[in-house]
Amino acid sequence: MSISSEHKPLGKQVTSSLHMLSPIVELNVGGEMYTTTLSTLKKHPGSKLAEMFTGQPKLRTDSEGRFFIDRPGTYFKYILEYLRSNQVPTQCIQDVYKEALFYDIEPLIKQLEDSPQIFGELVARRQFLARVPNYSENIELMIRIARAEAVASRQSSVIVCVVRTEEDAARCQDALNSLDMDKKSVVKFGPWKAVPSISDLLDCIQMDVEAKGYKISFQPHVAEKGFRFKSHDFFYRFLFTWW
Repeated sequence: MSISSEHKPLGKQVTSSLHMLSPIVELNVGGEMYTTTLSTLKKHPGSKLAEMFTGQPKLRTDSEGRFFIDRPGTYFKYILEYLRSNQVPTQCIQDVYKEALFYDIEPLIKQLEDSPQIFGELVARRQFLARVPNYSENIELMIRIARAEAVASRQSSVIVCVVRTEEDAARCQDALNSLDMDKKSVVKFGPWKAVPSISDLLDCIQMDVEAKGYKISFQPHVAEKGFRFKSHDFFYRFLFTWW
């Protein structure tokens, strides 16, 4: 006699309950299999990871009865190693940091934020970029312009105007008015009040566009002869290569 569908959910509930009663826990994290103890997973009671295994099961199980977490399994081994031995990872720092934030493991988050990689990104670079008006919006605008000009082309370019001071912004506007081009297609960055230079900002632009999967390079954009300002003081051509 076949088992009715009404009994199937009960079977899964029993399987889950048996897992929770056992001090040994089997996990499927994004397709990567791990075996650990319940006490290890609950080492930091206030974390999201601990809450997953507190009280009634809050996770689905896979076909083998392992608890399933829909996150990148590759980096979970570093999370698990920290829970087991308090060892802070020295590899894949940026990715492990994202996972530590997801699982809300506060001690690991704080220790990773003290690492040179995360400290430099959060405290130095991001704090600088926060002082550059509309930085993120301008990155997206650059990409939209480049994509719009990529039809039947191997490369497309975007002209960027970078100004560090209010005085340069005024001079740049005069220069822009003299340029023989569609001024709407020029993306302007700045001014800003911070130590980093124009070269630093250009590197940040390239870094953040490449982080989105694009292949780009840049160089000073030199306007026609007779231009009354040195155009390369303000204007740069970013070249997107598509294939």
